[in-house]
Amino acid sequence: MSDLDSMNPSTDDFAAMFEDSFSGSQMMEGRVIPATVTAVDSDFVVVDVGLKTEGRIPAREFSQDEKRPEVGALVEVFLERIENALGDAVLSRDKARREEAWNRLEGQYAAKETIKGAIVGRVKGGFTVDLGGVNAFLPGSQVDIRPIRDVGPLMNQEQPFAILKMDRPRGNIVVSRRAVLEESRAEQRAEIVGNMGEGEQRRGVIKNITDYGAFVDLGGIDGLLHVTDMSWKRVSHPSQVVEVGQEVEVQIIKINPDTQRISLGMKQLMSDPWDGVAAKYPLGSKLNGKVTNITDYGAFVELEDGVEGLIHVSEMSWTKKNLHPGKIISSSQEVEVMVLDVDSDKRRISLGLKQTQNNPWEAFIAEHPTGTDVEGEVRGITEFGMFIGLGPELDGMVHINDIDWNRSGEEAIQDFNKGDTVKARVLDVDVEKERISLGIKQLSGDPIESSDVRKNKTVTVTVTEVTTGGIEVSFGDEGQEMTAFIRKSDLSRDRAEQRPERFKVGDKMDALITQFDKASRRVGLSVKALEIREEKEAVEQYGSAESGASLGDILSAAFNTSEEKE
Repeated sequence: MSDLDSMNPSTDDFAAMFEDSFSGSQMMEGRVIPATVTAVDSDFVVVDVGLKTEGRIPAREFSQDEKRPEVGALVEVFLERIENALGDAVLSRDKARREEAWNRLEGQYAAKETIKGAIVGRVKGGFTVDLGGVNAFLPGSQVDIRPIRDVGPLMNQEQPFAILKMDRPRGNIVVSRRAVLEESRAEQRAEIVGNMGEGEQRRGVIKNITDYGAFVDLGGIDGLLHVTDMSWKRVSHPSQVVEVGQEVEVQIIKINPDTQRISLGMKQLMSDPWDGVAAKYPLGSKLNGKVTNITDYGAFVELEDGVEGLIHVSEMSWTKKNLHPGKIISSSQEVEVMVLDVDSDKRRISLGLKQTQNNPWEAFIAEHPTGTDVEGEVRGITEFGMFIGLGPELDGMVHINDIDWNRSGEEAIQDFNKGDTVKARVLDVDVEKERISLGIKQLSGDPIESSDVRKNKTVTVTVTEVTTGGIEVSFGDEGQEMTAFIRKSDLSRDRAEQRPERFKVGDKMDALITQFDKASRRVGLSVKALEIREEKEAVEQYGSAESGASLGDILSAAFNTSEEKE
């Protein structure tokens, strides 16, 4: 192609060049491009975008710029379309500024930098924040560290925010003012805590009171004054000791370097009342105190400010064993107590209430020594005996074996009912175990003492029961009968006669006492032993081995002699 041809392109070449130019410009739509201001009036700013076309932008879109642009100035604009129906480019300064802001915010978000913005409006669930051309959402929970009622003073004030979330396709940005405050506060806390040390004494102001303690402002950082560290004495609620706004002197007890939490104490600045408490309250001493707290297991008694002792429920009353402590004493009651034990290391004092009162068992034995007869009402009957009331507080027990001399306890106890008035004898009083033993059968002498029951004595017995193994019999005078059991093998010397069935109830016979245990009241009887003894006596008296007399002759002579004596 000649130089002349290149200077005079054909129609096809011109079309191709135009198409290439248009294609390049098409790629710039939807982007921010530089433009040159060509004219400025009150309503519009005319700019040249460099595509042989101009566009008009409303002057109000330049209101956020530092100054209104002048002719010849270079500004960035957003190209929406290359030309409209009038052949003008459709441009926007607001959108250019917004794109610029998004680019800037994305960079700051990636770098985790704080951004500047202003709260400009209220929406559902939070507020709208202007970040310099882009609106963001500020949730209500992210406005401040603590909930605030009035956000008015914060409106339209430029302040730092942290970006929590960005979604450019949807145009959503979530910011937080609270995160910035917490970070700033953490830095301040770290600096303040770094200048503090455990054991230091500080002045502070009570900022807030809870059920478990109070928060104290130490000048930029709060410390917790727990209720147990407010006073050596028992404190039910922190409001009993401090109030909001009060200036207090505290000691730093502990600093947690990880959480930067500070524990404070007030009582540590006072003398410990437990120092020398063992010497102050010797064992066995009696003193007065005030009931401060009642529990299921006892009651706490204040002996002085900061020193309390416990009356265990078992040390409250000599006789009231199963009552709740609140039924014996009441809160705030003044009581006299005795010191039972002092443990200074564990800060415990054991007290007794009943020890300051007369021991009813000691008083009883002083008035009713062993062997004394008493009278009372049957308060309870059990399988092992019955309880007899011995006044408003004491009971004595009659064991089942101490009811009757001759009958079994199970049988004898059937004669008594709850509420009956009975007499009994004091057998024993154990003060330590708090037991009084009584006996009813001891009111009458032991029939064995007056009877002539002894081993090898012959007695006449009456059959009371016949069993396969032997017979039950009774013997003795009326009212002093004793019982015994004669085994089958002891019913006769003759094996053929050792049959219980040949006896019937009411039959009488003689038997020999072969065994007698006075303590257990057990008597052993034997008809067989009596027959052997009588035979031996007859042989000795009426015959001998040399006489030649038969055993039958000897026994016959003995029998006849016995009849003649009768």
